[in-house]
Amino acid sequence: QLQLVESGGGLVQPGGSLRLSCAASESSLNYCRVVFFRQAPGKEREGVSCITSSGSDTHYADSVKGRFTISRDNAKNTVDLQMDSLVPEDTAVYYCAADWGHYCLGFSVDEYDYWGQGTQVTVSS
Repeated sequence: QLQLVESGGGLVQPGGSLRLSCAASESSLNYCRVVFFRQAPGKEREGVSCITSSGSDTHYADSVKGRFTISRDNAKNTVDLQMDSLVPEDTAVYYCAADWGHYCLGFSVDEYDYWGQGTQVTVSS
């Protein structure tokens, strides 16, 4: 059973940056596509960014394109989400999720079998 643990959330002022990390319990993560989702209070969970198993391709929601960067280090079994130019609308609980396979297939929550516990990101002055 693949276990995922997020870290790096916190409180940041508008315009600031945070880096989230998703760490896996085993190297099996290297065979998975990984997505970061987020869920704000009263809203549905939405996909933010996806990276293929090799890291060769990435995808972003329009709302974060140009501000967020997803990357992975398969030697360390980690996937990171660098978030820059943060705005209050980015406030949410952020989750990483993984599923077996190379390609990113979209941002449907039903596609992903393995989930982290979530980490809170709050953007506020």
